[in-house]
Amino acid sequence: MKRTALEDTKICVIGLGYVGLPLARLFSTKYPTIGFDMNRQRVEALMAGHDATLEVSDELLQEAIDKHGFRCTADLDEVRDCNFYVVAVPTPVDENNRPDLKPLWGASKTVGEVISRGDVVVYESTVYPGVTEEECLPVVEQVSGLKFNVDFFAGYSPERINPGDKQHTVEKIKKVTSGSTPEIADYVDAVYNSVLVNGTHKAPSIRVAEASKIIENSQRDVNIAFMNELAKIFNAMGIDTHDVIEAASSKWNFIKLSPGLVGGHCISVDPYYLIQKAQVYGVLPRVMSNARRLNDGMGAYVANQTIKCMNKKGVVVKDAKILILGITFKENCPDIRNTKIVDIYHTLEEYTHRITVFDPWADKDHVMYEYGIDVTNELPQEQFDAVILAVAHREFENLDVKGLLKENGVIYDVKGFLDRNIVDGRL
Repeated sequence: MKRTALEDTKICVIGLGYVGLPLARLFSTKYPTIGFDMNRQRVEALMAGHDATLEVSDELLQEAIDKHGFRCTADLDEVRDCNFYVVAVPTPVDENNRPDLKPLWGASKTVGEVISRGDVVVYESTVYPGVTEEECLPVVEQVSGLKFNVDFFAGYSPERINPGDKQHTVEKIKKVTSGSTPEIADYVDAVYNSVLVNGTHKAPSIRVAEASKIIENSQRDVNIAFMNELAKIFNAMGIDTHDVIEAASSKWNFIKLSPGLVGGHCISVDPYYLIQKAQVYGVLPRVMSNARRLNDGMGAYVANQTIKCMNKKGVVVKDAKILILGITFKENCPDIRNTKIVDIYHTLEEYTHRITVFDPWADKDHVMYEYGIDVTNELPQEQFDAVILAVAHREFENLDVKGLLKENGVIYDVKGFLDRNIVDGRL
């Protein structure tokens, strides 16, 4: 069946979160585009001109609505006349770190209810190789009654959104594309290429494109785990890890990375998808599995290192007043998904319940709903036995951290962000 001509493309992006909304806004500059999300409150806020994730500025969003006719909806009937569906829903893991495909199955059912003959569905969600063709498209077939690669077609173009990053925005990211037939691969590539500054890389198959995304995040996870392991070693030796990294990075081919907490929806989650699929094929991915365990334990490690610093200075840990600066998973963005600051909090909670979390970026209600932790957006006007700089928000750059301490109090710097002369310990 002949696919849609490029100039006749009408796009629907399903899922308007950190990935879907920026992509939909960008597509709207070139094609008739509608965003679909089941969360009506989210849709209403977007149509009022504000993105709570802060990935799309109010100005850009309003311009897309007013100038390009972009709109968002929670009504499925409004997207039936589209012919290019993009799925950008989360791919989380469950409490046992097993891939949870329910959001993808749900989105595929949604596509199946509206897709027509000749249409294309492109998945952007990060998955292990095979998910698109083995898990998602059979759902589309079942619901729609159409046959894959006969009546409708598919592609995969993994998202590369970096939350809070205003330099590598969606239009500047080079995207991997793929399609279920050579002709559809060319079409999908052309659609993406038409809105991207730095173009695309067309992969030879959907499975290759899926694999390329999963190893991007797994590679970073393994590399950070190595730095975290080094930090533990050098801390035990009484050597400053950051000094070691600075010295080593004087060599031209040294890869300069820092130790830290690995949270968020990508690096801390995606490796589990490949780990599980590898085991199905009889391969035990030891390096990736060990990296995940090591990185998942760093929150507790930071808390225990803080306690060690307190003990050294004679600060009583039981019922101590502790301030944690930051709870988002990274600096200068409101994203709290899989934040490992929560692990610091809960480890300290075994010793004291007098813990204050200050974060000017985090949504208090969202944090309470997700983690049951009370967050303040205003700097506390009191003094603490210990302060942990957990997130390097720009608001903390000129903060008088020492002024927040009681006499003989402790400062622990997770990010290597503060003046080293005032801190008692750092990762």
